Amino acid sequence: MTDEKRPALPAEGVPADRVLAELRALRGADRATHGGRLFAYVYDPAVPGLDELTAAAHAASAHVNGLDPTAFPSLLTMENALVGAAARLLGGGPGTAAPEVVGNLTSGGTESLILAVKAARDGNPQITEPRLLVPVSAHAAFAKAAHYLRVALDTVPVSPRTLRPAPADVAAAIRSETVLVACSAPSYAHGVIDPVEQIAALAAERGVRCHVDACFGGWTLPYLRRLGAPVPPFDLSLPGVTSISVDLHKYAYAPKGVSVLLHRDATLRAPQYFAFADWPGYTMINPVIASTRSGGPIAAAYATLRHLGDAGYLSLARQTRQAVAGLAEAVRRVDGLRLLAEPESTVVCFTSTDPTLDLFTLVDELTVRGWHTQPQFRYGDLPASVHLTVTASVAPTVPAFGPDLTAAVAATRAAGPVRLPAELLTLTGTLTPDALTPDLVATLVTGLGFGGAGAGGAVVPERMAVVNTLLDAAPPALRERLLVEFVSLLQRPTY
Repeated sequence: MTDEKRPALPAEGVPADRVLAELRALRGADRATHGGRLFAYVYDPAVPGLDELTAAAHAASAHVNGLDPTAFPSLLTMENALVGAAARLLGGGPGTAAPEVVGNLTSGGTESLILAVKAARDGNPQITEPRLLVPVSAHAAFAKAAHYLRVALDTVPVSPRTLRPAPADVAAAIRSETVLVACSAPSYAHGVIDPVEQIAALAAERGVRCHVDACFGGWTLPYLRRLGAPVPPFDLSLPGVTSISVDLHKYAYAPKGVSVLLHRDATLRAPQYFAFADWPGYTMINPVIASTRSGGPIAAAYATLRHLGDAGYLSLARQTRQAVAGLAEAVRRVDGLRLLAEPESTVVCFTSTDPTLDLFTLVDELTVRGWHTQPQFRYGDLPASVHLTVTASVAPTVPAFGPDLTAAVAATRAAGPVRLPAELLTLTGTLTPDALTPDLVATLVTGLGFGGAGAGGAVVPERMAVVNTLLDAAPPALRERLLVEFVSLLQRPTY
């Protein structure tokens, strides 16, 4: 892309071919979504023709509105079919322990979790100060739900060894105001499955709903079990599980953004709805947060499931499992690195045991070699780590990863650990979020290598080790504020 200004609303319309060329140029600055070298954000099955199929399906329904299922029954048919497929995969449907399961499509895992919390909150109107209980390893979307819905958030720790919460800690933390207990299958950060069976049973004993966040791995765990992996019970086959979520735009390999939220029965789902008739217009009835919903993602997800089929997903899970094993072995072979957890789903997560091997510099060195990984900051007794979300497309790239990892480690050791100036370290230990003035933020941003902010936003430095080291040193509340300020500098209008 050049520096030429291209206003979104030009004085005269631009020819279609030129607009498409501009879009392709803009996309040239993005990480490659195919090729098996991006370990976060996107999910690539490397199935020939799937992109073309889903693009056509999306286009066919892009202008159809899911707001009114009586006006557009095609979307209702597809949504019910997708919900049924997810229910079957996750232990629900006729002849199962959850024969009356119901559900809806949402825009993604975050919306699914927000709605699960809403249903639990509004399903307990007698509780005036509702509380949500989650392990500290639960997805941050639960905190977002608590914040949006004014539900108090309680957390229980996870073991530094197993990375799981102890059921006894969960039991002790359930209060009379608790409306929902949640757990993960698996947790995003480390890819481990919480003790869902015990947690769900404890919640049921106390008369509290239990939601399983299977957004990340719910579509792969049943297939991994069929391939012989020791996957514990985690879904609607457990009577204490009252709701569960799974994202179709993750390991069902549908385009963004489609998730499924399932409830054990319609009574549990009822508080999820919003209805309003006390105005002169149409009566609004929404099962999810959005009112208008494009049919594009729904049709694309339907096309994906129909095209891949059960056998296709089993094959993709097999490829992913092989890729996970290969990447984990590559990590094991490097002195100074260790797996934070033995892989049990689709995540490889590792940390450094060598003070001379700086993880954040290693992330930069891997990026230079074409591998986009995800750094994770230390939390309590848990060390900083590097997260790899592994998809089927990674399998052919595994032989190249090991040598590149070895080379990146050597370069990292040669560079030495990142050293923040003493005054900056002192600042992170004493500065409060409220004390972050615009002038101080501007000074920090410039010192950390960001380009000048203005119309069009700041320019992100190519290497992020210094930035990540600063964020890792900052307490969570300060880190949140720093990141808000950094992202705010990026998101500025162009004129």
